[in-house]
Amino acid sequence: MNTTLTQQTVTTSSLPVMEAFYTLQGEGAHSGKAAYFIRLGGCDVGCHWCDVKESWDVNAHPRLTIDTIVREAAAYLGRMAVITGGEPLMHDLTTLTAALQTAGFQTNIETSGVCEAVTGSWDWICFSPKKFKKPNPAIYQQANELKVIIYNQSDFAFAESFVPHLRPDCRLFLQTEWSRTKEMLPLIVEYVKNNPQWQVSLQTHKYMDIP
Repeated sequence: MNTTLTQQTVTTSSLPVMEAFYTLQGEGAHSGKAAYFIRLGGCDVGCHWCDVKESWDVNAHPRLTIDTIVREAAAYLGRMAVITGGEPLMHDLTTLTAALQTAGFQTNIETSGVCEAVTGSWDWICFSPKKFKKPNPAIYQQANELKVIIYNQSDFAFAESFVPHLRPDCRLFLQTEWSRTKEMLPLIVEYVKNNPQWQVSLQTHKYMDIP
């Protein structure tokens, strides 16, 4: 069932697209499913371990029309579109999600939740908060999935701080930052064993060496 969230009245006819590609979702609740990724340019969160820092500059990427974005997505068989970034909610995504859903796509997003509004019509919202910029509490009751990146031990408490504010059916994931996998994954495993409301998320696309 689609959940239509806050929508701005200003329509968006084009968006800065860093890259778009068809692959498998590697992380979280939809891991292993075919997915068309649309990575939008622009981010002001500033995670020092970000592996797509080239996405941060919103002006560094070509603007594609909504029609072009959807037409290119529809060339593939999968009908799950994942909007990511950067921070995709820097943009009004009302027009994009409407066009994708009209074309038969499930619309998923991964967001840090820092923006003023959640625009668009979403089938699945992955809320992935970062310590570097405080999220807007408006995201809490809209999230279907909480995914927290574990870089050091204090991140477990950071992850737990959001749980009381989420919907009871929000799925909870802990995912090691890739460069710290050797150090942090054993701690995540033990944490989940002791706190079974959580699940482990792995960046399986990196293990499989696919985009």
